[in-house]
Amino acid sequence: MSKENQSREIRSEVTSDGQLKLSIESVEMPTPKDHEVLLKVEASPINPSDLGLLISFAADLSSISSEGSGDNKVTTMNILPALHKTMTARFDKSMKVGNEGGGVVVDAGEAGKGLIGKTVGVAGGAMYSEYRCVPVDSCLVMNDGTTPKEAASSFVNPLTALGFTETMKMENHTAIIHTAAASNLGQMLVKICMADDIPLVNIVRKEEHVNHLKDLGAEYVCNMSEDSFMADLIAAIDATGATLGFDATGGGNEGKLAGQILSAMEISANKKASEYSRYGSDTYKQVYIYGGLDPTPTVLNRSYGLQWGLGGWLLTPFIGKAGSEIFLKMRERVANEITTTFSSFYTAEISLEEMLDPEILKNYAKQATGQKYLVTPHK
Repeated sequence: MSKENQSREIRSEVTSDGQLKLSIESVEMPTPKDHEVLLKVEASPINPSDLGLLISFAADLSSISSEGSGDNKVTTMNILPALHKTMTARFDKSMKVGNEGGGVVVDAGEAGKGLIGKTVGVAGGAMYSEYRCVPVDSCLVMNDGTTPKEAASSFVNPLTALGFTETMKMENHTAIIHTAAASNLGQMLVKICMADDIPLVNIVRKEEHVNHLKDLGAEYVCNMSEDSFMADLIAAIDATGATLGFDATGGGNEGKLAGQILSAMEISANKKASEYSRYGSDTYKQVYIYGGLDPTPTVLNRSYGLQWGLGGWLLTPFIGKAGSEIFLKMRERVANEITTTFSSFYTAEISLEEMLDPEILKNYAKQATGQKYLVTPHK
């Protein structure tokens, strides 16, 4: 198989003897079917959701090692013994990785001929690849002048941020609370809420994050590392009337963050109550966990009455619930605002080989706010 007829891609495999193996595989160049296009993938971000497949929640990063170089490089690490059995469904399967990316259409079946030469964003899976065949319908066609790098993060973060505001409308809330708010997604949400006149309370954990969001125009930013955090959060909820929260941590503040948000909502609601109720306020309060940046357990000290909910939020089921009309409007807005509202910033651009470098891998595995990596398969 000549190099002109092959495509390199990242693979992740959990072996039955308890190891996670990352490698670069060369496969035959894919050929698009009638309903597909062939995409030259030029940029693909490493999102937290990608790490769940790439290195899994069960990998022991302290055991990481690497052998070989170039396309022959293989990086391995141990699976934590206590979690080995939870990975049974993955045993000895070489899995493709990468949720989304941006690139240029270089070939197409009959239905996609008009897209040849166009820059598109795609959430098609297996995007840590040099070339990828995807359905025409899954392509978000960018406006002329948009680069593949700009299109790389056009699905997961932008549509999630828009999904938050649409959820707010669908569930009859009027303001939002968001944690890990200095992330790329959080910055997008700040811009959306400013443009759409939606009150937004941002929760961060560092003073530099406060300053950055204030510079973007955020009005309410609460630092959970400060002693005044709860008082600041209650004051922000008093001002905005927020009764809906989206939590990226799943833990946060030793697992207490989701409960602190619900408690602050309840305290604020009780300030407006005309009489005392042993069951708490009649204001319904909802927090959705949509990420797991903090692995600690979620701790609920139930100090917020009985009108509350804590649940999980995931983009794909939301899209199904919202319907095609809302989804199409969301996609159109992303394409039109990909270089402004939905622009992303990256710490570094790395090649497929550099993805397997132990030190680089440890860095992007930290999922630190403001530390986002972009994979460039042709680098």
